[in-house]
Amino acid sequence: MAVIWIPSLLQSLTAGEDKVVVSGCTVGEIIDNLEARFPGVKDRLVQGGEIRPHIAVAIDGDVSPEGLEQDVQESSEIHFIPALSGG
Repeated sequence: MAVIWIPSLLQSLTAGEDKVVVSGCTVGEIIDNLEARFPGVKDRLVQGGEIRPHIAVAIDGDVSPEGLEQDVQESSEIHFIPALSGG
C-alpha cells in the first residue's frame, strides 16, 4: 500500500497523523480511500472531478500532471503539496 504524506493543513482531519498507508491503483482511488477513513479530505483535495488548482500531487518525488488518473504503485510515496503564495 502507498504511503501518503498528509500536509499540515489536512492533519486536523487525520487526527494529527502526518502520514498514513492507503491502498489504491490511481490517485483518485487513493483519495477515495482517504475519504473513507478521514471524511472531509476529498473536499479539500478535489473540485469538480479534478485535483484542486492550488494542490500539486507528487508521486515518488515527481509532480504528476495526470491528476486523479495517475497510476500509483504499492510502494509509492505520495505528497499533496499546497501551493505557496505571497511575494
